[in-house]
Amino acid sequence: MDITLIPRSKIGDIGRIAFGDPTIENLAFGESDHPPPAAAIEALIRAVRSGDTRYVDSRGRATLRTDLAAYLSALHATPVPEDRIVVTASGMAAISVAFAAILRAGDRVVIHEPEWPNLAGAALARGATVTRIGLDATSDGGFRLDLAKLDAALAGARVFCLNSPNNPTGWMASRAEIAAILDLCRRHGTWLLSDEVYSRLTFDGAAAAPSLLDHATPNDRVIVANSVSKTWAMTGFRVGWLVVPEGMRDAIGELTEATHSTVAPYSQEAARAALACEDFVDRFRDFCAEGRAIVQAGLAGLNRVQFQPPRASFYAFARIDGITDSLGLARKLVTEHKVAVAPGIAFGVAGEGHIRLCFAQSPEKLARAMDRLRAGLASLT
Repeated sequence: MDITLIPRSKIGDIGRIAFGDPTIENLAFGESDHPPPAAAIEALIRAVRSGDTRYVDSRGRATLRTDLAAYLSALHATPVPEDRIVVTASGMAAISVAFAAILRAGDRVVIHEPEWPNLAGAALARGATVTRIGLDATSDGGFRLDLAKLDAALAGARVFCLNSPNNPTGWMASRAEIAAILDLCRRHGTWLLSDEVYSRLTFDGAAAAPSLLDHATPNDRVIVANSVSKTWAMTGFRVGWLVVPEGMRDAIGELTEATHSTVAPYSQEAARAALACEDFVDRFRDFCAEGRAIVQAGLAGLNRVQFQPPRASFYAFARIDGITDSLGLARKLVTEHKVAVAPGIAFGVAGEGHIRLCFAQSPEKLARAMDRLRAGLASLT
């Protein structure tokens, strides 16, 4: 694999400007300014102070795997046993390990876009080719996945990557769509890698978004990736996990050994503590919902802006009519108006003409940022 073929991060282009100027309000990254659960921080400190800083099982600590099994089994329709869970050093590591398990050079991966760019980057790093299918824009500014288009793209594909709830759009597949996607992958003999890191951040009153874990059997060619980063505002703790088909856990544990050896034991203890903080999940979801309302109000009344509040995740993905260079717009906003947003082109061709902003921020920060963003977008007219 020629690493020069992996695209440069356009979000990073904006982030580097924002990091160099503390006066900039940064909404470009998928990270909240909300603190993690206090219990998680305390568990980490307690583990470090007790000397819990050495190598552990490359599959993840048995105690964390057991806690994850209980957490997932309570949340979803199908029980998830401990022996199908592998702990990884972040959600991104989970995806990389999954690709290492099921991809070979020359295989084809299907990804829907707008897409989180790291998915394609991880596939390209394995020597795979990537086929993208665009989510269709709806008249209200939302998105939908055309299942007929997906069916055609899956012919001969090794893997389909599903990201629902979606980064950057906030699109969320329904239960019926999840079942239909699974049926298509079964019919084509295609692996289904489901990135569900935003599964708890929904705004429809449900405890979690529709999941492959509600439909897939233990023998389906389905791998589900998740992490503590988004739901518990723990991006820096670097703990993720995979739910893998029955009988594959130990072999995939060998891949984690070859990829990142083990996951820091103190971070695993923090993750265990977070799983017990269901009240935090509720509060954080409310925090994000407040941010979503602030952004919706901030974008209202701008003639060139089309925005549908997302059903899930913590991103606003707004279309700016007439914009064909979203990276140029993002640079203008960060340099001239001191607000950083992610350019839509960072998420693929289907994202061009949009900007993405993370609304999982304090109301005070969002108020300042939206004043600057309104001024910047109003100046376009």
